[in-house]
Amino acid sequence: MKPILADEHIQELRRWSRSRVLVAFDFDGTLAPIVAEPNAAKMRSGTAALVAAVAAVYPCAVISGRHRLDVAQRLPGSREVVVVGNHGFGFVPGGEDSHSRVVRWRRRLQIALAGLEGVQVEDKICGLAIHYRRATNKRAARVAILAVARRLRGARLLPGKQVIDVLPDAPINKAVALDWLCQQNGYDRAVYVGDDRTDEDVFSLTSRRLLSIRVGRRIGSAARFYIPDQRAIDRLLRALIEFRSNLTASRFVRS
Repeated sequence: MKPILADEHIQELRRWSRSRVLVAFDFDGTLAPIVAEPNAAKMRSGTAALVAAVAAVYPCAVISGRHRLDVAQRLPGSREVVVVGNHGFGFVPGGEDSHSRVVRWRRRLQIALAGLEGVQVEDKICGLAIHYRRATNKRAARVAILAVARRLRGARLLPGKQVIDVLPDAPINKAVALDWLCQQNGYDRAVYVGDDRTDEDVFSLTSRRLLSIRVGRRIGSAARFYIPDQRAIDRLLRALIEFRSNLTASRFVRS
């Protein structure tokens, strides 16, 4: 992994800014800091203004594990941003008609996990998120959650940062959602920024038309580049805006 904001690598971002590129982000841990209470997650005011500015000069998307409407209300002033929730379920064809299963899973999980302090089951319509960030013994909570969730028929588990997403076992993830967005809208390239294990599906894509950037350096990540921490997202957004500022749609360079 290489530091994208370093002088010797920032020109790579400049080159990508000159193409018909989609700029896409995860939300939690990327645009917004990780917080103890998931409902309290929000962008800093400066980050929110920068996201709106990026969306004014690039096609822009947020691809999150949260429900789409949940993410949308956390993007003030960013009406131009395409919001994809539930890792792509309900957005990419193939993930429809999953809510009846989700309802059954939710009831079963709420009963089985009722005695675990600090564990919350969130219904995201197309899937569930089991949060254990507030658990006193996070390791024990994670083990208990996985033991129950693995018995859910037809479910796929996506462990994240102190959360486990439960989704229908269909071939849909953030990488599929990003590819679908590009194909449907004719984008030549994509820049994707994420921080979690669920973003590795995108980072693992071998396409030369993807510039992958991880929040935080991590050994074993498939991302090509990284920024040092979540607060550095503002520097990355400013660079994207600066590189695009003198371009017009007629001067985009197709690869």
